[in-house]
Amino acid sequence: MSDVKDSSTGNLDDGDIVTDTVKEAGAIISDHARDDHDHDEAEEKFGHEPQQEVESHPGAHHTSLGLSNTKLAMWLFLGSECLLFGGLISTYMLYRNRQGSGPGPDQLWDIPFTSASSFVLLMSSLTMVLAVSAANRKDDRNVKLWLIVTATLGGLFVAGQVYEFTTFYREGLGYTDSLFASSFYTLTGFHGVHVSVGIIMLMATMGMVAKNKISGDKAETVEMVGLYWHFVDVIWIIIFTLVYLIPA
Repeated sequence: MSDVKDSSTGNLDDGDIVTDTVKEAGAIISDHARDDHDHDEAEEKFGHEPQQEVESHPGAHHTSLGLSNTKLAMWLFLGSECLLFGGLISTYMLYRNRQGSGPGPDQLWDIPFTSASSFVLLMSSLTMVLAVSAANRKDDRNVKLWLIVTATLGGLFVAGQVYEFTTFYREGLGYTDSLFASSFYTLTGFHGVHVSVGIIMLMATMGMVAKNKISGDKAETVEMVGLYWHFVDVIWIIIFTLVYLIPA
């Protein structure tokens, strides 16, 4: 009799196990069906599969090259500027010996003065780096300070260039006096315009930082202005070397 009871008890346990298994399987199927239903509702509502939440500010959009759209646009712009300055520098190198009856570089250049002016401009690259570094640290106070210092140094360079042009004109080098004069004034004056545009960009960025009106990544905005400013400085190194230091 005991054996029969044990056997019946075992059958009851097996039945309970089977019942529990069936219930668990039904629950899994029910949960899966509910997930599919929620997924379909989300897809009908949004028109696509639900994605993980991502940062939506402008700096978050990246190209396949790993650069943000803003950086890629700036690099493309600077590439086009390289072609433009390349043409102006080539033109000056072709015409620098065509001085006509007017004064030449050996009578005009004031190398110490131009070297000092160039040093001021190159120092502005250092202050621009400090501004970008402060922006990465979210230190708005130092960002504004270094942007103002950079713009001031750029303004001193432009003032020195205006003084130099005025001196050359008084010594008899007008814009239309010779091919040398035309190519020189065009090349260096065009660079001076770029420096002036850079000063405007620096002051505008400083004002936007002060009023907290920069949308998106503030550090990236300051970095883009820095890229332009460094480009202007590098171009001047090339111009200063070819125009002032290498004799015609």
